[in-house]
Amino acid sequence: MTTQEEFDRDLRLEAMGWLTRRSQDGLDALRSDDLLEFTFRGDRFRLMDAQRGIRKPRQLDSALSIRTVYSADEAKRPYADEIGDDGSISYKWRGDDPEHPENRALRRAMENGQPLIWFFGVGTALYKPIFPIYIVREEPESHQFILAPDDVAQILRDGPPTAEPLKRYVQVESKRRLHQPVFRATVMRAYETRCAVCALRHGELLDAAHIVPDSHESGIASVRNGLALCKIHHAAYDRHILGITPNKVVEIRKDLLDEIDGPMLQHGLKERHGQKLMVLPRARVEQPDPELLELSYERFRTAG
Repeated sequence: MTTQEEFDRDLRLEAMGWLTRRSQDGLDALRSDDLLEFTFRGDRFRLMDAQRGIRKPRQLDSALSIRTVYSADEAKRPYADEIGDDGSISYKWRGDDPEHPENRALRRAMENGQPLIWFFGVGTALYKPIFPIYIVREEPESHQFILAPDDVAQILRDGPPTAEPLKRYVQVESKRRLHQPVFRATVMRAYETRCAVCALRHGELLDAAHIVPDSHESGIASVRNGLALCKIHHAAYDRHILGITPNKVVEIRKDLLDEIDGPMLQHGLKERHGQKLMVLPRARVEQPDPELLELSYERFRTAG
């Protein structure tokens, strides 16, 4: 007979394996309807709660998943889940009662060292699954739990790191495991998985490019600081071969305009010079921030 502990372990492993395959190894976000297709041991099994932020199935003693809803205005999210300056990830309690059943379910997952799935909203009814995520500690005074990807969970269990190299590692890993996938999924959804410069539709050939690098003080992980670009145009943009004006017009560096080479240079770059971006988000609030475009364009203009 299968014990509850074995049921719990097998469910989490199978769910995470299914999400990996269903999202093309993390490349795609999933619609809430897609998540209803998951089955476990022959029966449909809900991975995400449709109404609540914390999913604690009746068959388990602890939480299985958490959810952060999407809002075009991030300040209007009902819970302020975010990555802090030290790289730690906070997830707010359900309400103010530490003994609320959902808070107890998360606390039990923390005590048992069990992995969670984080469904992070990147559009209406569209989620980027992030896993495995572990709860490393609770901060009752702030009404929150502290989460971490598996790579850094052990480091954060003893509190925020103080050594600068370790602190930097935690920051980089947390951004890589949470911010970057969420940023990509949000940008791809906003641009309908098409390159802003040439309208190429193949997602596996597209990147979510930062207008201003995330190392810059203005380089926020927001769709307003993002562009969906094919790999050629992304590389050209990052190396200041291709620039985009605050009015969203493409410019190619002058020395390349004078160069004669093969069809890729001619059709892929030179012919885009002076053309407006071909694809922009439909929602104005998600279109590129003109001030960030200006910062990037100034770097392009002075690079040559």
